Amino acid sequence: MTHRIVVLGAGYAGANAAGRLAKRLHPADVEITLVNADPEFVERVRMHQLAAGQDLKSRALTDVFADTGVRVQLARVTSVDADRKTVDIVAADGAREIAYDTLVYALGSAAADCGVPGVAEHAYDIAGKQSALRLRERLASLGAGATVLVVGGGLTGIEAATEIAEARPDLEVTLAARGGLGDWLSEKAQQHLRKAFDRLGITVREHTDIARVQRAGAVTADGRTIPAQITIWTAGFAVHPIAAATTLQVSETGRIVVDETMRSVSHPDVYAVGDAALAPGANGDPLRMSCASGVPTAYQAADVIAARLTGRKLPRNSIGYTAQCISLGRRDAVVQWVTPDDQPKPSAVTGRAAARLKEFICKSAAWSISHPTSMLPSSRRHITTAEPNRALTA
Repeated sequence: MTHRIVVLGAGYAGANAAGRLAKRLHPADVEITLVNADPEFVERVRMHQLAAGQDLKSRALTDVFADTGVRVQLARVTSVDADRKTVDIVAADGAREIAYDTLVYALGSAAADCGVPGVAEHAYDIAGKQSALRLRERLASLGAGATVLVVGGGLTGIEAATEIAEARPDLEVTLAARGGLGDWLSEKAQQHLRKAFDRLGITVREHTDIARVQRAGAVTADGRTIPAQITIWTAGFAVHPIAAATTLQVSETGRIVVDETMRSVSHPDVYAVGDAALAPGANGDPLRMSCASGVPTAYQAADVIAARLTGRKLPRNSIGYTAQCISLGRRDAVVQWVTPDDQPKPSAVTGRAAARLKEFICKSAAWSISHPTSMLPSSRRHITTAEPNRALTA
């Protein structure tokens, strides 16, 4: 019988998982269905560019996966029954149910208000395409001298603030960070980051907690007001709530708990990848929510699924980090080299060289999505009737 594999979500993790499975498994033995609400692949790592007014390349999923053996189903996932092994979806032609033998859950994450009053009502975010486009339209309506507040001192906040400040030097941009600016980076990277903020004229409010967002700005935990005509919230992300509504074992934050093969610890027919997975990293701590985690977890899950179905040895989990890449506009960046467990090394690449390196990485990630079955591995193997019981091997 044909083995039915359903992949939920076509972001970096889901799209790569579907393509990798198509390269590993013989099309006569499997049906691979990729379910996604948006008809296009969204380069989420470029949402700050989209918001700042730049146009991004369109990649229709039906074109991307044409002739690959992956069937694209444009639909919104409404629920998962992990015991019955079914997924409920709503497509253009109505609601229906999809059955699976193996499920790859890659629904990702969205912006979270972290319980701060006023965020949902008054703040913008760049966690997705539609929200980035709404911010783009609002920014375009601002005149010279208007004020923009970016809340959140992580990678997303830094990239948003610098991109907007470079694209619109006539605006007054402020970044509010709970800690110090880039305080997790090496000294070299921190110094370059501060020089870039000074060059772009961005005001930095360090060690600042935002207690409330208002229509005309934000109020800090110590009662100060930061005026802003636009507040952009980048201070938190949360996973899709569907997994938490199932019988799958999830963390307190709703991420599916998986082992080192990306397999659910409670349901062996379910794998989770990307932001949706609470997966062990190099030192045992969970992998951070990022593209740098999403693609390797997708590869790991796809290779493990293929190995189990074809009776081959399971690949060892070798997921670890190499760098953190932070764009500072289009011509400047920081590439911070890190240890496999994501701790900063003293060395970093900065300036135009770093900008070119980051752009190469982003383009490479998008290219892998646009060519899902290109390059190795391309050995499409037939599945077996029984799953091997073998330990992880090198």
